[in-house]
Amino acid sequence: MWTCCGLNGRAQKVPKNKDMAYSKDGWIRRQGFPDLAPDANLSRGPRERLIQALLGLCALVTVFTTLGIAAILIGESVAFFRQVPLAEFFGDTKWTPQFAEKHFGIWPLLAGTLMITVIAALVAIPIGLAAAIYISQYAPDRVRRWLKPSLELLAGVPTVVYGYFALTFVTPLLQHVLPQMQVYNALSAGIVVGIMIIPMIASLSEDALRAVPRSLAEGAYALGATKYEVVLRVVVPAALSGIMASFILALSRAIGETMIVTLAAGATPKLTLNPLESIQTMTAYIVQVSLGDTPQGTVVYQSLFAVGLVLFVLTLGMNLLANRIILRFKESY
Repeated sequence: MWTCCGLNGRAQKVPKNKDMAYSKDGWIRRQGFPDLAPDANLSRGPRERLIQALLGLCALVTVFTTLGIAAILIGESVAFFRQVPLAEFFGDTKWTPQFAEKHFGIWPLLAGTLMITVIAALVAIPIGLAAAIYISQYAPDRVRRWLKPSLELLAGVPTVVYGYFALTFVTPLLQHVLPQMQVYNALSAGIVVGIMIIPMIASLSEDALRAVPRSLAEGAYALGATKYEVVLRVVVPAALSGIMASFILALSRAIGETMIVTLAAGATPKLTLNPLESIQTMTAYIVQVSLGDTPQGTVVYQSLFAVGLVLFVLTLGMNLLANRIILRFKESY
């Protein structure tokens, strides 16, 4: 036995018997409370095992779906590359699979996709990050309550609406400033794709900024830092992993965008750096081939899956990069 101070302030003897429990009246013998193992309170009956199996099956659905998509893309792409060498696919600078003289160089489609992504990034990253900083650090509660849901409404707008917005509003507006701009062009499509992904960057970045412990900012204030210095030099660096992940995930969304670029960017696969000209992205080409005019089993039909495989690898790489950045810049508090 050993002694300790009881609730009444007097030293009391503590029994070593584990069947004894302490109450306001002193130490009493337990009744009806057997010793429990650490996991004894977790039922392992048939019902619990069934729920666990169903939850695990739901988690595996996404894995099997991804593997199925990859298997289909790889299988059809192998048939395509039996007829089109890899050297031509990655070495040619022309993409004309539906012409009499066929060329299967992926670079015009890849360049168009990357051009749209870069323009979208230049629009969405500064606006989305600035919106996230304002909502999380500067906006009063009553403003935050309606501003963030209003911003996230943009994410619910159908992309076909964005496409016609780019074609019928943004392009004519830009043509007043840039008369040489074509009706179908990369600039207006990229701008609208950037507008579309602003809510993703703003929402994810705002969550990352609000997750920074308040004690870091209070310590900076105690050292005499201003609000701007605290946000720029303390809060944003502390949330850098989440902010960078939001950038990459949003750009992955921009790479895979279909309807906006199909309606506003055109269908001219061209290896160019001029955003005022008509281009074609990988997703727009997939839409073009999928309209039903291309017979199955032909090399043109199989090129759809080869382009889809390149797009799949590109977006997969972007997501893996996002996970790597999260681990690289993650802060533990």
